[in-house]
Amino acid sequence: MSTRDTGTEQLIKDTAKHLFFAEGKLHATTQEIADAAGVNRTLVNYYFRSRDILFDQVFNEAQEGFVCTLDEVFDSKMPFKEKIRNLISVFIKETAKYPFRQLFIITEMNRNELINAKKSRTKKVKAFMEEIQIEMDKGLVKKMDPRQFMLNLFSLMAHPFLTAPLHKAIFGMNDEEYAILMEDRKQLIYETIFP
Repeated sequence: MSTRDTGTEQLIKDTAKHLFFAEGKLHATTQEIADAAGVNRTLVNYYFRSRDILFDQVFNEAQEGFVCTLDEVFDSKMPFKEKIRNLISVFIKETAKYPFRQLFIITEMNRNELINAKKSRTKKVKAFMEEIQIEMDKGLVKKMDPRQFMLNLFSLMAHPFLTAPLHKAIFGMNDEEYAILMEDRKQLIYETIFP
């Protein structure tokens, strides 16, 4: 019985993740993934049987990792303002690293019309909305439906990444210039919420 080389398997997954979500090559072929990883295509097929299986596994792991990172922020006991600052920072950092992941998530949700929300996750969101309501009741955040607050916050963070090619063209910016603009955006979003 042969043993699997988990280092090679992980290399293939990491390479595919980079191609799919950092470079936006969502339709990269098995051969393109193998070439980028510096391995033979038969190894990709050995570990994952097909490009679609590899894609699903990489996507699920990337999504779960991102959600767990956000959950850590939601679960933290830090004061609300610092929690928001940290959420903005983590979200923008992660999205800048894998800018096409968000676009793919939206595409998949629209295509499948289904979101698999775990009960534990919905509890975390509910608890976070309760925190938002407390801050609104104190007068520290503009009063609105806490869901609107969350929609506004995530829109301010995600929209510039989802529309980056358009904005780069309109503003005449290259990738590095746009990355600086997104880094500056962290403080701008925070100051929009807490003027």
